Amino acid sequence: MENLLEEYFDRLFFLNRSITGKDYRKSLDILSEILPFKYFDFKSGSKSFDWVVPNEWNVEDAYIVTPSGKKIAEFKKNNLHLMGYSIPLNKKISFNKLKRHLHYLKELPNAVPYVTSYYKKEWGFCISFNEYKRIPKKGLYKVVIKSSLKKGILRIGTFTIPGKSKKEILLSSYLCHPSTANNELSGPLMLLSLYKLLKKEKKLNYTIRFVICPENIGSITVLKKFGKYFKKNTIAGFVVTCVGYGDIYYYKKSRNGNTIADKAALNILKHQNKKYKTINFFAGGSDEKQYCSPGFDLPVGVIMRDMYGKYKEYHTSLDNKDLIDFKKINETAKLYYDVIKTIDEDETLLARVQKGSPFLSKYKKLHFPNIMNLNSFNKRKKYHLAMLELLNLCDGRNSLLDIAELRDFKMLDLVEIKQDLLKNNLLKKI
Repeated sequence: MENLLEEYFDRLFFLNRSITGKDYRKSLDILSEILPFKYFDFKSGSKSFDWVVPNEWNVEDAYIVTPSGKKIAEFKKNNLHLMGYSIPLNKKISFNKLKRHLHYLKELPNAVPYVTSYYKKEWGFCISFNEYKRIPKKGLYKVVIKSSLKKGILRIGTFTIPGKSKKEILLSSYLCHPSTANNELSGPLMLLSLYKLLKKEKKLNYTIRFVICPENIGSITVLKKFGKYFKKNTIAGFVVTCVGYGDIYYYKKSRNGNTIADKAALNILKHQNKKYKTINFFAGGSDEKQYCSPGFDLPVGVIMRDMYGKYKEYHTSLDNKDLIDFKKINETAKLYYDVIKTIDEDETLLARVQKGSPFLSKYKKLHFPNIMNLNSFNKRKKYHLAMLELLNLCDGRNSLLDIAELRDFKMLDLVEIKQDLLKNNLLKKI
């Protein structure tokens, strides 16, 4: 799978994606070769709650010509050189005027920063600080930006794997940053890997919904289209971002902080012995802030490998193919798969024997020991200890995840025991 992810990465990385435009749509089409999205288009000028879908932005070329005639900040060499949504321009200006439109990072002198101005008509170029220091500070500069801002569309893609129930698990990622690897492409690529894992499953209990959209305006528009349905049917969800770099996982909780999404994610991270940090919800970050806005308050968290804004290469040209690891993307897909299976298998059950404990030795298929000794409790298999806890705590109030949290189990380890107890008529579904 890692080779396939790398192949798709190479096809996607250099496309000039933004929140709208031809290269965004081309990127979505490439992903759709594996994950067959259904598209929904929204016209420029249409309202999405407090936001308005902007004009569509496309770029043919952009560069600066120095007084000596040298081209710098060439868009065709690195599309990060042009500030996102820059207006068209063709004029000569002094360095003093030009420098107001140049963006660089002194703390990362070799990096080209990623900068945008989606909702204010502006233009700009991004260069490394080392390049900025080398350019002459006198004379006239020619600035050429062959861009267009015209009425167009914003596109979102969504696809569902139907489950037994209309209740859904939401998996959302974004596709609007050009030439960035961990912050941009690791999320959509991980969804491809996760989709391949999930489609092998027999019918799941819950429907799985995949969403790809531009960040912020895209997820807001998703909520404008599907928000009422999501509020009624989404039982858990995750925004997938920054999953290709870093050895420590970060889990950002939902706004509620105690949803099934939160419990399942933390149960898997803990019991698979992953190094992780838990972050309480805050009203910034990625699309989780839209899904968790108070009018929807969806049970959506974020599982990351290294948190956005925490690693120094974030939103710069240093967030490139050399930074990420396709094996880690695939590993994270497997972790997400276990989280989804945890949610899908969770249910509330009732032990049929409520007065006293059941006489388990008579159920031969359970292989409960008949002979005890003084040390039998310590030597008893984890399987039977977990069975006793399950029978005690299945009182119609605790779900399997609740029991796992109360007794420090990995919930997926309880599933086989649950099935055995159901077969022996010691548990019943309620």
